[in-house]
Amino acid sequence: MRVKQTGSNVVEPIRDKEKIQLVKEVLLHQSYRNYFLFVFGINSGLRISDIIQLKVLDVRSVDYLKVREKKTKKVRRIKMTFSLRNEIDKYIRSMADSDYLFPSRKGQGPISRVQAWKIINDAAREVGIKDAIGTHTLRKTFGYHFYQKTKDVAMLQKIYGHASPSVTLRYIGISDDMLDEALDDFAL
Repeated sequence: MRVKQTGSNVVEPIRDKEKIQLVKEVLLHQSYRNYFLFVFGINSGLRISDIIQLKVLDVRSVDYLKVREKKTKKVRRIKMTFSLRNEIDKYIRSMADSDYLFPSRKGQGPISRVQAWKIINDAAREVGIKDAIGTHTLRKTFGYHFYQKTKDVAMLQKIYGHASPSVTLRYIGISDDMLDEALDDFAL
């Protein structure tokens, strides 16, 4: 059976922090691997194709994760936040360095992109998220909340490797309507 995935240009970030928490709870109830996949994705901003290929050795005892992105072939350096470092340490405690971070239950390799999509999409539907959800939702959720916290589109553009701020804003779902609304009450 082939699962139809939503294209990365149409999926949405999860904007509501309460919904993020509910998704975490649903996934934790399923398995710690599924929960950690979601947490890792929304805290790293990596593409799912780069996440699922990681091995324990890539994240054990490192302050910075270095990943050669599959799509761009560029090396990306990601600082391990305190929160992400704690989650990683709990998750990999009893794993071998050679283990995939997200092992498939059906063989020797990592989970597939389709399986990652199913995990994320099913949990989102279970908590009532009706927006288009896909594996890219993790990356977009990271970007959306990073931008909401910092309002630094230039920094987020650099993190993502985008060509312009407008591409980054469109990517994370900051629309013209949202920008207009932000300006409604602006006055000097």
